[in-house]
Amino acid sequence: MASNNQNKVIIKDVDTKSIMTKSTLPVGGYSVNPYVGCTHGCKYCYASFMKRFTGHTEPWGTFLDVKHWPEIKNPKKYAGQRVAIGSVTDGYNPQEEVFRATRKLLEQLRGSGAEILICTKSDLVLRDLDLIKELGQVTVSWSINTLDENFKNDMDNAVSIERRLAAMKTFYDAGIRTVCFVSPVFPGITDFEAIFERVKDQCDLFWLENLNLRGDYKKTIMNYITKQYPELLPLYHDIYDLHDRSYFEMLEKKAEEMAKKYDCPFVDNELPYGRVPQGHPVIVDYFYHEEIRGSENTSERRKTGRANKT
Repeated sequence: MASNNQNKVIIKDVDTKSIMTKSTLPVGGYSVNPYVGCTHGCKYCYASFMKRFTGHTEPWGTFLDVKHWPEIKNPKKYAGQRVAIGSVTDGYNPQEEVFRATRKLLEQLRGSGAEILICTKSDLVLRDLDLIKELGQVTVSWSINTLDENFKNDMDNAVSIERRLAAMKTFYDAGIRTVCFVSPVFPGITDFEAIFERVKDQCDLFWLENLNLRGDYKKTIMNYITKQYPELLPLYHDIYDLHDRSYFEMLEKKAEEMAKKYDCPFVDNELPYGRVPQGHPVIVDYFYHEEIRGSENTSERRKTGRANKT
């Protein structure tokens, strides 16, 4: 075990039998996480629940396990499969510059014919642009839920919003499909229309997802709102204590109206797949986090209608 004293991050190596895990996420057949933990340390990160399965007791954002796995010798096994990299970590955390686990994974997926989705908050992915071009069917998604660098700095230790936007443009200009993932949408804080204005000419997909609050970080976020945005506290109480979904239903309608304004396709709770040629109108996709929607699945929600609130 090694300790990165400069950033107070505990780093260790772990062996795993396979790096590919069958995914239950809507984005794909396989979920791949080259690391355990994430040093971006996002205060709202749902992935912090991973601590209970790994034996880590350290605060989220202060530890990182570097995975080592047997080489993928038959990448064509994943032909036509969707492979999501970074569902509970960021494969391009700052330590990736040294350990290159994500780079190794991408190299092993050469010639696989897999449809790869990379989720990140970093511009370190620029390092692998040439390799990503070789892989063919790749989508790169950046999480951007604010244009306010001060709010961003309050929430995470990742690179600036401006650096994320610049990286997105570079990939878009290089012909790689790009996503602006507005997640999580903070009630009363996230201005997704302003974000859309910034990215509409450099992304193919515009995804929105509601802020989910559960577990230990619910208290963290509620304390932050109480201190920094006290005028929003009643709204947060309605949403996260009383489970009133009307605010997010209003935002969904607002997103649909925005899509009409810009002549963009709008998708309600259905993640679009397949290749999307550049030059088309940006696809706007609004989907609910399960914790916001409660126990309803998408089809049941459509059956019962939007007036049925808890």
